[in-house]
Amino acid sequence: MRFATTLGAVSAMAAMLLLAGCRQDMHNQPKFIPQRGTSFYASGRSVRPQVEDTVARNQGVEDSYFYTGIQNGKEGDGLPIPLTPATMARGQERYNIYCTPCHSRVGNGEGMIVQRGYLPAGNFHTDRLRNAPLGHFFAVISNGYGAMPDYAAQVTPADRWAIAAYIRALQLSQNAKSSDVASGDHVEDLHAIAKDDGMPPGFADPWELPGTAVYGTPNGQNNGIPGQPMGTPPNGAGAHYGQAATSNSGQRDSGGAPMARSSDGTPYQRPE
Repeated sequence: MRFATTLGAVSAMAAMLLLAGCRQDMHNQPKFIPQRGTSFYASGRSVRPQVEDTVARNQGVEDSYFYTGIQNGKEGDGLPIPLTPATMARGQERYNIYCTPCHSRVGNGEGMIVQRGYLPAGNFHTDRLRNAPLGHFFAVISNGYGAMPDYAAQVTPADRWAIAAYIRALQLSQNAKSSDVASGDHVEDLHAIAKDDGMPPGFADPWELPGTAVYGTPNGQNNGIPGQPMGTPPNGAGAHYGQAATSNSGQRDSGGAPMARSSDGTPYQRPE
């Protein structure tokens, strides 16, 4: 009986050692770890040399204007891709997908998540951003800005430039002058357009964030959007319901005088 017990203990210990050995092998997996040596290769290096004639991602182009929006150490103002209707359509599509939740359809910084408590985003219709070079918008999309994360992983460089070009169109749509209207075009009042389109009364009136919207800060105020007053909504935060730079209905502009559109439907202009 005692002999059997001893055999049982030995068997249990052998099983434990066997399991411990497997567990240790799992910890010390036969894999290469960066900066550690190996006996597998004659050179003793686990990290292999780069294959000849290959380049790493962005290698050799990371400093170009197309990938940075920077020229001579400053944000450039050129568009390094062709400006075509297809470019603008792509910019509008990507903008509506990635930018409207914060910046809204017309770029006044009062998108839907802002209405629900997020800090108001940059208003593209402030003097600061109207005068910002095109490369600024590309760089912000690429690198982030303040509370805004970068979108480099979601939006390709070409699409970032397309979005930047579309932002320029949004800015024109909300700050157009009579001189921007093509000769011979007739300018209509936005209130009349809304009525003709069957929109409800007040559709083209100034619009403000609902009372439930907050800045999302401990004191419930704007604690610092660059270029905008502290403790107050951004300039032009009041907006009008109505169509703006695109043919999509139900968009909002950035406030101010009622908007209008030319007789052919585009672009929307602001009367002097």
